[in-house]
Amino acid sequence: MEMREIEIFLTLAEELHFSRTAERLSISPARISQSIKKQERRIGGPLFYRTTRTVHLSPLGEELYRALRGGYQQIMQGVATARATAQGASGTLALGTLGPYSLQIKDTLELFLARHPNACIQHREIQPASPLDLLKSGDVDVAHLWLPVGEPDLSISPTSFASEVLLMTSADHPFATRESICLEDLGDCAVVEGGSIPVCMEEVFNPRYTPAGRPVRRGPKVSTWQEALSVVSSGQATAGVTAEVAEFYTWPSLAFVPIRDAPPCRWAFAWRTASESPLVRGFARAAADVDGPAGPQCTTEGAAHA
Repeated sequence: MEMREIEIFLTLAEELHFSRTAERLSISPARISQSIKKQERRIGGPLFYRTTRTVHLSPLGEELYRALRGGYQQIMQGVATARATAQGASGTLALGTLGPYSLQIKDTLELFLARHPNACIQHREIQPASPLDLLKSGDVDVAHLWLPVGEPDLSISPTSFASEVLLMTSADHPFATRESICLEDLGDCAVVEGGSIPVCMEEVFNPRYTPAGRPVRRGPKVSTWQEALSVVSSGQATAGVTAEVAEFYTWPSLAFVPIRDAPPCRWAFAWRTASESPLVRGFARAAADVDGPAGPQCTTEGAAHA
C-alpha cells in the first residue's frame, strides 16, 4: 500500500463517512471509493461494510487499522521533525544565566544560532539566591545552572563544564591570607543565606553542616548577587563561589580562598519538561553536540556565581 492509500484508509476508518473523508483530504468521494476498493482487492477481503446510510469497519478493517495507525503516526512525526530541522526553528528563546556565564557557553550559543538562523536569544539574569524562580515561572525557557537540580518536572542536559569551589571573604577576614581551607573550617564562619534556593543546590557552596557535623552559621539573607557581594565585602558573612568569581570580581575588599576538599561544581542546562518546544530541543541538541569538558575538570575561564 502506498502512503496516500494508507492515509485514505485511516481517515475513512476514523470518519466513517465518505464525504467527510473527502473533505478532510481535499479529494473527491469517488477517489476515496476507488482507493478502498483497490485495497480490498489487494488484501482479499472487505475492509468496510457499506450501506446507503452507514459505513463501519469490518473485523478485517479493524485489524488493519490497529496495525497501520501507530506506524503511520510515527512516520509522519519523523517527517515533521526532519522538516522542522531543515527549516530551522524560529522565534525567541529566553535563556537564563548567572552573571556573565554566557561567556562559558559561547560555543553552544553560536552553534544553536548557526543551526537556527531564524531564532534569537533573549538573555535573562538568574539570581543565585533563587536559581529556579525564573524557570518555574516560565520567564525563561532554558536556564544554565549548577548541579544538582533535583526537581522532577525539569529536564537536565549533560554537564557543560565544571568549576573549582572557593570561599569568598572580606579582605580582612582571618581566612583571607590562607593558601587554602577545608570544608571543616566552614564551622568557624558565617555564610550568606539565600531565598528560595533548594537545599541540594545550596549545599554545593554553603553547606548546613561541616563533615564532622558542626553547624555552619547563617549570616544576612540576600536576594541578589550584588547584595551577596556587599554583605561579604563588609565582613558580615562569607560565601562559597566558583573560581570564575575571582576573575571577574577583583575588588580590593574581597579575598578568595580555595576549599581544597570541596568537590568541583558542575554546570548544565535545565528546562521545563512539559514546555519543551522545537527551540528548546534545538538548544539542547546544540549543547550536547558542543565539544568541551563534561567531566569533573575545573576551569577558570569565564563567569561569576555565588
